[in-house]
Amino acid sequence: MKKIASFLMFQEDNAEEAMNYYTSLIEDSQITSIVRYGPGESGKEGTVMQATFTLKGQEFMCIDSSVKHQFSFTPSFSIFVTCDTEEELDNLYHELIEGGSALMPLGDYGFSKKFGWLNDRFGVSWQLNLPN
Repeated sequence: MKKIASFLMFQEDNAEEAMNYYTSLIEDSQITSIVRYGPGESGKEGTVMQATFTLKGQEFMCIDSSVKHQFSFTPSFSIFVTCDTEEELDNLYHELIEGGSALMPLGDYGFSKKFGWLNDRFGVSWQLNLPN
């Protein structure tokens, strides 16, 4: 076994947009590779056949699916972010929820100082936590 990475499958040809967005919001993050579909291949030319990016050192893989499925992302899998400050948590929450929806609005739920859970505009679920 060489490694384990989380894998995100986008269905609206927006994997690259999502990667750019996520890496712009979280410091020490970057897109590490992109392979695109070429002419005559199974996906739409120029879209992401396979890509990797890191968020604070955590590796993710993603694709633009050339097959339309009857499913998308589900909140049962989420990206959990432990923030250092309330300002960091608030800023990230407000950026990610733009065009998305709240699952648990920012608040004190008793298990941390502040917590929020949301689906972003791409349908990816995020849990943002400020520990006690």
